[in-house]
Amino acid sequence: MESRDLIFSIVMVASAFVLTFRWIDQYGMGDAVVILSAMVLVGALAAMILSVNVRLKSIEDQIDSKERSLRVNIQSVEEGVERRLNMMVNRVNETMEDLSRRAYR
Repeated sequence: MESRDLIFSIVMVASAFVLTFRWIDQYGMGDAVVILSAMVLVGALAAMILSVNVRLKSIEDQIDSKERSLRVNIQSVEEGVERRLNMMVNRVNETMEDLSRRAYR
């Protein structure tokens, strides 16, 4: 987890605390349980967002590694096909030369 994610989480919890405190104080129902529950709710939301972020980063890393391996496999297949194609072209050229020599005799 990066430090900016931690800072954003702290800011979310602090802002929820201030907003809830002001909102409840404005209506004259200053109950500490409501303020605490709002802080826990926002903290849980922040943790959930960070968890999703970590999971997405993990999935992204897996996709990148699979993409690299797929790229290497495609490259090796391409080299193999090119090598076989070159062998086939050489064989056809040799056969054409043999046929043209026979035709001139």
